[in-house]
Amino acid sequence: MAGNIKVGVLALQGAVREHIQIMDKLGVEAISIKRKEQLADVDGLIIPGGESTAIGKLLRQYDLREPILDLHTKGKPILGTCAGLILISKHITENSEPYLPLLDVTVQRNAFGRQVDSFEADLPIKGVAEDFQAVFIRAPLITEIGSDVEVLSTVSDQVVAVRQDNLLGISFHPELTDDARLHAYFLSMVKKAIEKHL
Repeated sequence: MAGNIKVGVLALQGAVREHIQIMDKLGVEAISIKRKEQLADVDGLIIPGGESTAIGKLLRQYDLREPILDLHTKGKPILGTCAGLILISKHITENSEPYLPLLDVTVQRNAFGRQVDSFEADLPIKGVAEDFQAVFIRAPLITEIGSDVEVLSTVSDQVVAVRQDNLLGISFHPELTDDARLHAYFLSMVKKAIEKHL
């Protein structure tokens, strides 16, 4: 099954290559998404970290917003990491206009501080690992969650990983370590979605 799966990584900005390398490690084809036509071909989408305001503008510029929303409507899983989490959230504390209003959470940008306040933590993540090495770089924080949202992990009682159906939102950068377990968890979501629609 893994050999037949194709995952897209939104390639407008951010750690695109690192996500693709982890998918390669897991034996799954991953492609850089720069044009809306490419989305028709993928079974799931990763929206990586970067600068959310810049990526949000490029989403509109390249006419990718509606095709990504359509991908979600079709039940295909989406993983948003760091800025990707901000992009898929329904509510942003500093911005009344969401980019891709999918995940029923409120996020606060740069909640853990600036680049110099970056840190790492070994986190238990429900369904993924008891000791996942999480890298936080100017990370957003999930301040409120909707009733259908499941909390997967917290740091000092602050929510940093959630799941809502086929959406996975992560405050940190799972692609910046050699640990592929979170990507494997996302792949299990993709496989279930494929089986559901067979």
